[in-house]
Amino acid sequence: MTPGGEQQTAPERAVAAGEIAHAYGPRVHLLDNLLLRSALARVSSPDPRLTEVIGLVRCAYEHLLAAAAGELASIEVALETRMAPAHHREGVFRGTILDPSAPVVVCDVIRAGLVPAQVCFERLLSVLPDEGVRLDHLNMSRVSDAQGRVSGVDLSGSKVGGSVEDAVLLIPDPMGATGSTVVRALEHYVNEHGTPRKVVCLPMIATPEFLRCVLDAFDELVVYTARLDRGLSPPDVLAMPPGAEWERECGLNEQGYIVPGAGGIGELLNNAWC
Repeated sequence: MTPGGEQQTAPERAVAAGEIAHAYGPRVHLLDNLLLRSALARVSSPDPRLTEVIGLVRCAYEHLLAAAAGELASIEVALETRMAPAHHREGVFRGTILDPSAPVVVCDVIRAGLVPAQVCFERLLSVLPDEGVRLDHLNMSRVSDAQGRVSGVDLSGSKVGGSVEDAVLLIPDPMGATGSTVVRALEHYVNEHGTPRKVVCLPMIATPEFLRCVLDAFDELVVYTARLDRGLSPPDVLAMPPGAEWERECGLNEQGYIVPGAGGIGELLNNAWC
């Protein structure tokens, strides 16, 4: 069942090369990348060193950002290269590049999002003008009830550098679990800082529950993820393509953590376990 309630019995064709076919709709992109899956398998293992994990997360976000770059505004250009003086017309590059006049805001969801957001920010700055890219910091943490279930998100102490009106908002939060963090972030932006033109979520690992939650939250939102985890789904559902039995898929345990997942990524990336 889709978020709007329509029954889907067959997976949609993958919208681009390098993606896995699924039935979650055109706003979801499940990357089919062997290097990414290998990196996440290593990150999820019990024994990697901290420096190795940080390097693998940076690698993952270089790939995720590259895959999602088509969601950013683009323009056609004719630019002289260093070969132009000798080869005149043949020394001019003609093609499509990112639009340097279109604003992009990267949202760092502290603390798991620190490294992913910094990677995206640095890479975008390497191809876009400084004034066109901003890095915000949302100090968000899960709030749990007496039974340990995630019940909300606390957002005190955040730093947002201005409006997001008509900008593309990137949210590279690595673990797409319940979706409550992304929804709370969007509520904060829309209520306090304007409405973005588009929201691009970049979780390394996402669950079916996350997809349902964030797609319902904002119409102009797309998701690119390196891995879909639905390990608590019934065996017959796991045998089907992703999304074919969306209402029966499950990737979260009773405490709202991803299974199989990768454990405490925020704790691991910061070497802080409290």
